[in-house]
Amino acid sequence: MSLRILVAEDQRLIGEGIAALLRNAGFEIVGEAQDGHEAVRLAESLTPDVAVLDISMPGLNGIDAARSIQRNRPETKTVVVTMHNEDAYVIDALRAGVGGYVLKSQASSDLVSAIRQVRDGSVYLSPGISSALASAVRSNSEIPEDPLTPREREVLQLVAEGKTSKEVGAILHVSGKTVDAHRASIMKKLDIHDTAGLVRYAIRRGFIEI
Repeated sequence: MSLRILVAEDQRLIGEGIAALLRNAGFEIVGEAQDGHEAVRLAESLTPDVAVLDISMPGLNGIDAARSIQRNRPETKTVVVTMHNEDAYVIDALRAGVGGYVLKSQASSDLVSAIRQVRDGSVYLSPGISSALASAVRSNSEIPEDPLTPREREVLQLVAEGKTSKEVGAILHVSGKTVDAHRASIMKKLDIHDTAGLVRYAIRRGFIEI
């Protein structure tokens, strides 16, 4: 039986290219999403074997989407495909339970192998990533834990995308006052005091792209 794959990529042409690559490898594409929230919903309803996620997606980034998928449906393995090779992104992804980390520049050669290895219970990192992490370990570099809760990360991303408290509340099904409380907590934890600072932080962490 072929593996059932969910593809989540906000750029339609790239998503279609990934889906075509995986179909040619004999996988069944059961769904395609264009944002993180849709990916989480489809993972629950379609029960794919593997979800392939871009990191930088609107509404909910791929790492937090992977975290939600692992929490709600641990049977579905997750692989992220991204242009980011920095240690912080890789470690964030591994902490979220991601099984595979594939660079977009290497997707055509690496992605099929990554999916198969992850489905078999292994962790797959693109070759350049392995070197980056080895360097980090050798230099004893410390990458601190993210101080934000998953819900605060969701609020931060939506605020950084320019949405109002009311709009964020509607997306997350909470009140505007609850969103404001989360926003105040985020600013306190990060020692950031304006929206521009939140946007810069979100860009550095890969929640949004410019």
